[in-house]
Amino acid sequence: MKNLLIFVVLISCEFTSFSQREEVGPLMSNPQLHINAEVNNLRINEGTFDSTFIYKLDVINLPVFDEFSSNKFQKYEADYSDAGVVDTLFFQLLDVSEVPLAANVEYTQQITFYRTVDITEGTVVDVPFIPTQIKIGDLESYPVSYVTTDVYPPFYIYDTVDFPNPIDTVWLVPDVFQDSATQFWANVNDPELIWADSQAYHNYTLAVDPWSLGVVSFDGLDEKGYPYQIGTTITNYADNLTTKPIDMSSPAVEISDSIYLSFLYQTEGFGDVPETGDSLILEFYAKDLDQWNWIWSTNGSALSEFKNVHIKVDSIIYFQNGFKFRFRNYGGLSGSLDHFHIDYVDLRNSSGKQDTIIKDFAIVYPVTNLLETFSSVPWDHYKNNSNGKMNSELDVVVRNSDIFPENEQDGYVEIKYNGLVESTDTLSENLLNNGDLNYSPMTTYYSFHDFSTGSNFDNTKPGPVEVFDILTRITHSASIFTPNDTTISQQIFKNYYSYDDGSAESAYGPTGVQARLAIKYTPYEADSLIGARIHFVPSVNDVSNKLFLLTVWDDDNGVPGNVIYEDDVFFPRQPIYASNRDIFKEYYFIDTQKVHVAGTFYIGWRQFDQDRLNVGLDRNEINNDKTFFSVDDGISWSASGIEGSVMINPIFSTSYDASLGIVNKKLNPVKVSVFPNPATNEITVDVLDAEFEFSELINLQGIRIGKYYSEKIDISNLPAGIYFVKVNGIYGPFKIIKQ
Repeated sequence: MKNLLIFVVLISCEFTSFSQREEVGPLMSNPQLHINAEVNNLRINEGTFDSTFIYKLDVINLPVFDEFSSNKFQKYEADYSDAGVVDTLFFQLLDVSEVPLAANVEYTQQITFYRTVDITEGTVVDVPFIPTQIKIGDLESYPVSYVTTDVYPPFYIYDTVDFPNPIDTVWLVPDVFQDSATQFWANVNDPELIWADSQAYHNYTLAVDPWSLGVVSFDGLDEKGYPYQIGTTITNYADNLTTKPIDMSSPAVEISDSIYLSFLYQTEGFGDVPETGDSLILEFYAKDLDQWNWIWSTNGSALSEFKNVHIKVDSIIYFQNGFKFRFRNYGGLSGSLDHFHIDYVDLRNSSGKQDTIIKDFAIVYPVTNLLETFSSVPWDHYKNNSNGKMNSELDVVVRNSDIFPENEQDGYVEIKYNGLVESTDTLSENLLNNGDLNYSPMTTYYSFHDFSTGSNFDNTKPGPVEVFDILTRITHSASIFTPNDTTISQQIFKNYYSYDDGSAESAYGPTGVQARLAIKYTPYEADSLIGARIHFVPSVNDVSNKLFLLTVWDDDNGVPGNVIYEDDVFFPRQPIYASNRDIFKEYYFIDTQKVHVAGTFYIGWRQFDQDRLNVGLDRNEINNDKTFFSVDDGISWSASGIEGSVMINPIFSTSYDASLGIVNKKLNPVKVSVFPNPATNEITVDVLDAEFEFSELINLQGIRIGKYYSEKIDISNLPAGIYFVKVNGIYGPFKIIKQ
């Protein structure tokens, strides 16, 4: 229930529950986003200079309006073969007349010379070579800058004059040579897209009670989702959200007393509390002065409702073709910290001081899940057990942002398959507005709707993967502005169960040596587990080098009971951080084992170290009654006191296995030999009836100390003792003795 979360979000710093054995912390990465660098109105791809694009942005016109229900960030996806793309070739070496030098030229910036040696006289005379002046360009960044430099032949000449012998030439490795880089140019022309950069994060989950679908959030992560300066306490400017150039020079805009910029902002939300020294800033760009000017800012504070800002644009320096405005934040640079959120950005003419009303009736959060309890289940499980599986308390949140009441009207939910409507269910107006006569002004309504006796997902579909679209529409009788009246999401049936909505707002985990974490699941039917999907997130400290054993327990009167699967202690796992936001990593059981479960079971891990392993925690879906942890070797278990859904999803053996390449390799016995044993300096891995891929060397503590892609393993520098070798990730472990 999203309305209750306002009182429990406490991620401004790390904190523990009453037992102080489970923790939640801020996310330190948001790898959904991606970076470009700005040069005036040009956009340059990050990366090496060669074969990258420079984008010339289009100019947009008033009004500039974004309520962030959809993504209006400009995408930079040009291809070399696209129409209108042109290229420019830049050379690294030019002569002083700026003519490119030949491809095979080589020089050194070190002074070289001709040395004459007279052994009889005992003299050595060095005559430096006459330098050549050239221009050397830096091809690592655009625009290319050239520096006029003296260079010399990349060799020395030694000549002994008092007895006949050949002249010796000693060549140097040249440090100046010809190179080139090609820069591609592309025009961007999409007036529907407003924002030139995307360092700030467009999302639907981080704000508390937004006025409509979608906000943009500012924190200490760059647009790739990584901290600007991880592991530091430095505060500085972080995210930017900048418009494309705007034409403010046309006659329609010249009435300067009628141009206003409005927006909403909120501090913290479901994120981290910004301190009073942190700030959200608005700046205007004066093109003719090539200058950004401070216009407005606010300091950090604890969670607040969204506040309205209304600013008059009245300086003549901004009435140019090429005006821009941007939001930026000042705060911690080490992660997803010090949050500010904005919404309803609106730059318009024909406005005025009194024009602060937002006339919108909107859905506040996406309607994402029509299933009871779970957000995803395997298709064959649902297909065989579809009765009574629809949501009996579908959470719907709407808001009337007008200052006037709005007449009520039924909404509806459609289930679509391949674009065709399969069923429609009504959302009663009496429930939507909590029985009020009308939707009251400036009011958010929370309602719950029973779908348990309504439409089902059609269980005659063949599978193994099925995807249904869910369209939800809620309006009122006089609705004019409609983008926020409708939300479209997907119900995806694959091969796993989940509680979460797929987005992590925090990082979670128990602390303590040998601590256990277990998530409770009761599947629709008996079946076999083959592994788990886990979403690990970087938070505060990098724990990707820590170890855990994937573990499954049976049920013992509502808590984890006997272990029915656990990884081999000599084949531990490690948290893996994905390259994009909210991406799960699949951890399959050793040797592709299948573990039969019937009824309630628990899946999670046993960790080796004290540190929290930082699994993603979805704070919008409350299922912490399914989360258990133990800090006394599994003797006793505690239910989590931190609200949310831990992002560990059990994977089942289904007809989807073929798509995943799941096979039982035990059916294909492979002979592996590791010799000599005992060994002193080197061991050899020999694999018969299969291709050698790699081997791993593991010590007695279960820690992997090396991974090798050669069949030879050098152990000469290892201390004497017992070690284990695992081959291709599935064979072994094989014990060896180092003498």
